[in-house]
Amino acid sequence: MDLPLAADRAGPAPLTAQIVGQLRTAMTGGQLAAGERLPSTRALAATLGVSRTVVTGAYAQLFAEGWIEGRHGSGTYVADGTSARDGTRARDGASACGDAGVPGGAGRADAGAGEGAAGARPGRGWQPGERAGPSGWTRPAGPDTPGGPAIELRPGIPWTAGIDRAAWRRAWRAAGAETPTAVTEPQGSAALRVALSGYLRRSRAVRCAPGQIMVTRGVAGSLGLIAAALLRPGDRVGMEEPGYPAARAVFAAHGARLVPCPVDADGLVTGALPAGLRLIYTTPAHQYPLGGRLPVPRRQALIAWARSTGALIIEDDYDGEFRYDVGPLPALFGLDPGVVVYLGTTTKILTPALRVGWLAAAPELVARLADVAAGLGDWAGGPAQRAVLRLIGTGDLERHIRRMRHEYARRRAAMAAVLGGGDVGGGGPAGRLLGEEAGMHMVLRTGRDAEEIAGDAWERGVAVATLARYFAGPVTVNGLVLGYGGASSGEITRACRLLAALAVG
Repeated sequence: MDLPLAADRAGPAPLTAQIVGQLRTAMTGGQLAAGERLPSTRALAATLGVSRTVVTGAYAQLFAEGWIEGRHGSGTYVADGTSARDGTRARDGASACGDAGVPGGAGRADAGAGEGAAGARPGRGWQPGERAGPSGWTRPAGPDTPGGPAIELRPGIPWTAGIDRAAWRRAWRAAGAETPTAVTEPQGSAALRVALSGYLRRSRAVRCAPGQIMVTRGVAGSLGLIAAALLRPGDRVGMEEPGYPAARAVFAAHGARLVPCPVDADGLVTGALPAGLRLIYTTPAHQYPLGGRLPVPRRQALIAWARSTGALIIEDDYDGEFRYDVGPLPALFGLDPGVVVYLGTTTKILTPALRVGWLAAAPELVARLADVAAGLGDWAGGPAQRAVLRLIGTGDLERHIRRMRHEYARRRAAMAAVLGGGDVGGGGPAGRLLGEEAGMHMVLRTGRDAEEIAGDAWERGVAVATLARYFAGPVTVNGLVLGYGGASSGEITRACRLLAALAVG
């Protein structure tokens, strides 16, 4: 099929978003009719001269919106009811998702493999008819998904079975006992902000007053509010390369021009920052996905650069509570709260279902963001905020984090024992491990094509992600991104033995 598609690397929108928008137009305009088969991801990627991951992400987004469907063993097809005559679908698809495929320009799930290209996320329900998506765009594991993976090693998935159920029930009973109120609090519950100021001081060395804190719907909600408040179409936003695809999608949905900023084994390369940036998004405690931690000289250089250029640093501390070699590193925010916005979330600590996060910033910026949230009606739910308040106030949250730190350390050791040649931080026949000092995932650099390994692993019941999906441009590092939050130590050992065999075979 000769599709009317093009991929413009110099364009303002990510490549995945471009393909999503063009395919939507082709379906609503009648160039693609219901029931027509689409090219395979491999074939379309070759035609457009892009990474297969880019096309896989576009298909995943269209599947989530209902435009296409996968037929097992047959391929991917335009879904029934998708045509130029279906004006309702055309309008809804365009207004709800935009060209970047992010609902409302701000929303995204915080769980799972960092979350996906153009705002879609792994485990969101798409499985190409030809074969499981090697970059992690596959069905979630579990009893409700026949044929799904038996062992889940995609990153960003917390071990929710480790939550103390008694403490969880107490928190929600306390939240439900309060009388519902009609008063809106766009900045978040005053009581929760007081509790968060203490929690952040103890856990992350973030010193800020309650007035400097805003409660949000997680990192995605924070990014969406920041973009809506501060960005104009065409503003340049620096993004780590490789980096978090969903963050790219949020900024692109607000018309930003995304500028890749290189990273190395230590994280963001501050000596190579481009000029003219309005914002820069970074993950200094545990670079996502490669895992480097930004050393003090680079942190100081980044702060000095922001002061001299007037740019704002967005610090995503997505899993900063979990370190295993030394104590958790202090947040970048502490060096200069005037040029840093600090983002935190309950997604990795507890569960993505809670949808509660926070940001810390200068008081005047927090006030501006609260005004934007009030105008958009975008803030965290009251009962969820009260439940988090209870967990912090009783000490249950910090006890849970300490338990999970020990639990994840055991799983990390199980993964490294197989893939790292018996040593955390080591290398074995399967490849070399990166970023294993912290967080809930590590990277396995391997000589064999990671996409092939991931596809073969899926067919054998193991779900993994690849580094390719975190690159906006050419993929320069080959490897697997392996999470250890979604599987037990025994499952991790079995799955990693399989991956090791696939990597060398």
